[in-house]
Amino acid sequence: MLDKRSWFCGSNIENRDKRLSPLWFIRGLALPLLAALAYVPAAAQCTAYVPTHKSNSVAVIDTVLDRVVAVIPVQIQPLAVAITPNGAFAYVTNSGWIFGSNSVSVIATTSNTVVATIPVGSFPVGVAITPNGAFAYVANLNSNSISVISTVTNTVTGTIGVGTGPWGVAITPDGAFAYVTNVNSNNVSVISTATNSVVATVPVGTGPVAVAITPNSAYAYVTNNSSDNVSVISTATNTVVATVPIVSGSYNSGPFAVAITPNGGFAYVANSASSTVSVINTATNTVIATVAVGSTPHGVAITPDGAFAYVTNEISNTVSVINTLTNTVVDTVQGVAALPEGIAITPQANAVSCR
Repeated sequence: MLDKRSWFCGSNIENRDKRLSPLWFIRGLALPLLAALAYVPAAAQCTAYVPTHKSNSVAVIDTVLDRVVAVIPVQIQPLAVAITPNGAFAYVTNSGWIFGSNSVSVIATTSNTVVATIPVGSFPVGVAITPNGAFAYVANLNSNSISVISTVTNTVTGTIGVGTGPWGVAITPDGAFAYVTNVNSNNVSVISTATNSVVATVPVGTGPVAVAITPNSAYAYVTNNSSDNVSVISTATNTVVATVPIVSGSYNSGPFAVAITPNGGFAYVANSASSTVSVINTATNTVIATVAVGSTPHGVAITPDGAFAYVTNEISNTVSVINTLTNTVVDTVQGVAALPEGIAITPQANAVSCR
């Protein structure tokens, strides 16, 4: 694979040296300038964090090179990850309830080390962080609850009862509400973050797993794993206003994870049963493309510039990289540890390119 840093390296720098040759009398200034230019990609780099369920670790992917650059040990059976808006910390749920994990690991992204471990409810799965970075909301599958973590003290400051089997959680970009999918009661709990209480319950399809919210906070997209469709909830009325069928040949699709592009135009749905990604146009709520990826995709995240979708493939132990302009796989990250699940990408100021 071509090193994506090559534009800034090798012959291009040599050519730049030649263009600067009349200025060699100020070489002491020119050389530091060239050195600064050579490091531009690192400053603009985004990093993907991938919990690997069977390996009890988190893989760190350099999205410029599309390769694993670090592996961080966490507790037992990590599933999901969310990153604070300032990019400083990654919160990882550890679901190994049989072995006494039931915790959230907090990773400092500057050092890629665990700096805190927080006990939560039984079998924590989904996690989301408020836009102001103050709180992390964690869905506890077996406790039928949400743990609210203060990111300042890294302690649980509240527990909220929801439906049966909470799995996924997403917070509206305005920070007002948290939407929680309840996989066993086939509904979505809507939590007011001001009061940490459930203010609405929305029936959806069968086996709702993941939820993502449009950048304008107007709609929540919910993957219904067992009914092969996506429910679109209006956050103004907390009612389902559209149902998008997810069809992949003659067998079940198993929509599992969902992420929405920064411009709100498209929802990318990872289908675990068919090993595909469905692309939904959010203006028409129709599937406009289906992209084959690795085996059993379980997580999806969009780069801050909206140019690429990163998809974790649980059985293939890989991450597929989809170009969102062409909806084709342009790279595959190898060497990811066993059973990659969720994925989150560090946010970047001004939505700079991650590649």
